[in-house]
Amino acid sequence: MPRKAKLPEAATAAPPPQPGMTIDQAMALAYGHWNAGYADQAEQLCQQVLQLWPEHFDALHLLGLLAHGHGNLPLAIDFLRRACNTPRASALFHSNLAEMLRQSGELLEAEKAARRAVTLDNNLPAGWNNLGIVLQEAGKLEESRSCLQKVVERTPDNPEAHNNLGNSFKRMGRLNDARRHYDQAIALNASYSEAHSNLANLLNELGEVEQALAEARLAIELNPRNADAYLNAAGIALGQKNQDEAMRWIDNVLSFAPHHPGALIAKARCLKEDDRPAEAEQFARQAVVAADKSSEAHEVLAQVLQALDRCDEAMEHYDKAASLPTATPETPVVSKAVMLMEIGRDRESLQAFDQARAINPRSANVWFNRCELKKFTADDPDIAAMSALLDSAAANGMGPADQMSLHFALGKALMDAGEAEPAFAHLAEGNRLKRATIDFDVESAANWLSDIAMTFDRERMTRFASAGDPSAMPIFIVGMPRSGTTLVEQILASHPQVQGAGELTILQKMVDRISGPDLRPIGYPQLVEQLLPEDLARLGGHYVERLRGLSQGRSRVVDKMPANFLYAGLIHLILPNARIIHCRRDAVDTCLSCYTKLFHGEQKFAYELRELGLFYRAYERLTDHWAKLLPAQRYTEVCYESVVDDLESEARKLIAFCGLEWNEACLEFHKTQRPVRTASVNQVRQPIYRASVGRWKAHARHLGPLLDALGLTLEQA
Repeated sequence: MPRKAKLPEAATAAPPPQPGMTIDQAMALAYGHWNAGYADQAEQLCQQVLQLWPEHFDALHLLGLLAHGHGNLPLAIDFLRRACNTPRASALFHSNLAEMLRQSGELLEAEKAARRAVTLDNNLPAGWNNLGIVLQEAGKLEESRSCLQKVVERTPDNPEAHNNLGNSFKRMGRLNDARRHYDQAIALNASYSEAHSNLANLLNELGEVEQALAEARLAIELNPRNADAYLNAAGIALGQKNQDEAMRWIDNVLSFAPHHPGALIAKARCLKEDDRPAEAEQFARQAVVAADKSSEAHEVLAQVLQALDRCDEAMEHYDKAASLPTATPETPVVSKAVMLMEIGRDRESLQAFDQARAINPRSANVWFNRCELKKFTADDPDIAAMSALLDSAAANGMGPADQMSLHFALGKALMDAGEAEPAFAHLAEGNRLKRATIDFDVESAANWLSDIAMTFDRERMTRFASAGDPSAMPIFIVGMPRSGTTLVEQILASHPQVQGAGELTILQKMVDRISGPDLRPIGYPQLVEQLLPEDLARLGGHYVERLRGLSQGRSRVVDKMPANFLYAGLIHLILPNARIIHCRRDAVDTCLSCYTKLFHGEQKFAYELRELGLFYRAYERLTDHWAKLLPAQRYTEVCYESVVDDLESEARKLIAFCGLEWNEACLEFHKTQRPVRTASVNQVRQPIYRASVGRWKAHARHLGPLLDALGLTLEQA
């Protein structure tokens, strides 16, 4: 699309039109005004032309460009459609209409307009360029690459051509080729904001986070209205679990483009990740209004509705998203399949995964999620298919994140099949790739946990007793990941007065946002030194208010975030009547189970066996401290193995601890119909079984560094 020239530094007023001009002269002057930055004068001339010739092709075209420049995309499209319906519409008109339709998410009509453009003028680089971009977003990547390759061949010194071809290569997974063309675009024009923005997105995917953020910032500096650069910066922040920073980047876009679909989608996604799905719904619906033909807009609305447990509504929008053109057409189908798995509809989930696999058999995301749904045997053809895909990863430019997912998927599949040797080889490589993306020092982490224990002493707990919010609504389930926390939540959530809210990030983010007089975060546990009784009450009240919105009218709500074991002392200060249930499980079984999982959340300690063992011991020392410090009526421990051995006795103790009357439904927990959004989703839909107890002993020879760190030996296996 033609770009409006930058406004002159000293622009004051445009030259007035001359009396007695012809329409052609008036339009020539209008384009001159537009190119010089005098948009108002250009618009006045176009409107004067339309008074004489209501469907003048050039006036309609320029008014479309002017409307686009003002951020009014619907009006711009209306003008361009009218221009393209005139007998004298040029290829350029159709090409520009295609780009505007693409920006609004109307890819089907955009593709038709772009194809019309290259039919009218086969030598128009802008036509092939815009067709290539539309095909990118429609998922027709090979044809997109072919179109954009034509543009590069015809205009090899055109930085935009290299940038756009780089985008196609990136979406095809050919990351090295993508980077080469982004670099070439920047070499041709070092001030090319869009190329720096796209390079930022690629670098983030490659795990080069600091350089990615530097490129995004440079892109914004070069063009403060480059919305994609802000959104790429937001994506980098989200990858680092910094929702506040991500929200600031997104709000920057909405400040100058309040109806920008990508920003609305990003805002909805960010709010959802911040456990604020009700607020997220508002922005997701605005995104659908702004871009009703956008697959991504419908998918994010579906995800928000899913988080609100409105799964039937979510299904409608997943299906709508899957019916619309998109660069990754398997993605909404995978999301739907995962939701079906979470709500226990496994047969339908497997069908959806198979549909996604048929759409894109090379998608690591499909294979990774699908493998959680089935039990593999040694002759399962899926194992060979995943192995072949991984073997060709380097040749096809597959990024390290996708390779990591496939290694974990194969590790799981081969463990199921009893092939321990290759399984641990894949798990070791998957964990190595993940660990390489993480900044973590286990000794520092252990010292931090020790500092937490020292901060919360008996004197402090006595001094601030009963200072917090008195609500008895919250129930916290804490512990190491894979220690039985999901099982315990499912038992409790089977009670009619208990709502299982899953793994909430409310508490951690509340703590992270506590700042000092200089507005900088104080850090935990140091912040505890500065909290007054009124602060404790306010924090507790804020937490309860957030929880109440998730309660669905029930008197108890479970927050099953395992890492809240870090905050058990603080929980008791801000919510003295909250119940805290600490789940324990055999140390090696717990750590082995962690090592076999690629977590969606942040578990920095889980990807190297020695570090995993050392962190476990530090966690154990802290939770031993809580058991001694906190009152027994508010803090209890449950042993996973005890629940397996005697479900009824342990379930009755848990229900009584929570101050509730016994309900037999708690023994039929596997029949409870509720979404389960953790790695244990499939296990808790089965009755109690013992297969996971002592599992580690069969694999002891693969666990040497872990056993050493835990102070155990192979002989104890």
